[in-house]
Amino acid sequence: MSSPSPSSLSPLPLSPASSPAAVSLTRAATPPRPTSFMAGRPVRLALCLAPLLLACGWALANRPVVYDGFRRLVVADPWWLLAGGGFTCLNWVAASCARQGALPDRVPPGPLLASQFAAGAANHALPAGLGAHAVTARFLRAHGVPLDRATASIGLYSLAKSSAKTVVLVVFLAASPAWRRLGELVPDGRLLVPLAAVAGGALAIAGVLLTVVRPLRRPVSGLLRSALADAREVHTQPWRVAALWGGAVAMPLLQGTTLACVSASLGLGLPWAHVVLAYLAAGTAVGAVPAPGGLAVDAALVWTLVTFGSSPAPATATVIGYRVLTDWVPLLPGTLTMSALIRAKAL
Repeated sequence: MSSPSPSSLSPLPLSPASSPAAVSLTRAATPPRPTSFMAGRPVRLALCLAPLLLACGWALANRPVVYDGFRRLVVADPWWLLAGGGFTCLNWVAASCARQGALPDRVPPGPLLASQFAAGAANHALPAGLGAHAVTARFLRAHGVPLDRATASIGLYSLAKSSAKTVVLVVFLAASPAWRRLGELVPDGRLLVPLAAVAGGALAIAGVLLTVVRPLRRPVSGLLRSALADAREVHTQPWRVAALWGGAVAMPLLQGTTLACVSASLGLGLPWAHVVLAYLAAGTAVGAVPAPGGLAVDAALVWTLVTFGSSPAPATATVIGYRVLTDWVPLLPGTLTMSALIRAKAL
């Protein structure tokens, strides 16, 4: 046998693409992955500051009323404000009960309550409660709940919350003679006709899209089937029914009672039933307006309190105190809680 030639024993040459220099050049030439538009820090900062900028603009346009309102708020009764803070904390407990009642899966109650506390801070960046829903969806996904079931539970929670608030409003309207004053807040027929036309057109367009566009119809129909199945399963368990609807009924009553405590601290002079009715009427009338931080509800609430017999300055002070107590004071602790939940992989 002949010995192998030296050329056959020589190592294979490295390809240009596999050399270290080529690998480093390839990594340097590879463009960085594009970051998401919503992940940019300036965009997030702008979204968080948008409600504050809108509120500052309204305050500058109504300087005398706001100044008088803050002056009254400084000398408010601290015990009534402390009671309002207690009812605000109970509102987070009621929201946690409603969230758990809308979900067939069981989630840990402590982190769920912490997520609802953090959701209040997220509502300052996104309108119409989307911030709270986004935080809740991430919380449920982190605890193993499938996406369709988490979305269905959010839809059931929203439906129960709006339905319970409407029922409570109807009960207050039937029990209180002050409902006659609300007739001044109802718009005339000339405004109702275009609003009805816009709502009907939006429903018609949505129906046509769901009927014609198959890629849109398939996920929506799947989500509806999952939502109906989860709703049937939830309503077969009495304790979940009590948690869902009890929490949904308790939330508007607790929020209205918080407003009543602030009004009592300022000596507004309106009874508890009138203040709660004003809150329910203002929230139901413009609650769907997509304004961050509840600015549209605040404007309607001042108008409703004035309609019930309050002066503009005390009514403005009451709404400012309510917003400070329920939103701005818990904002920093809620943000820190959200950061802690993210670090703990709970969001």
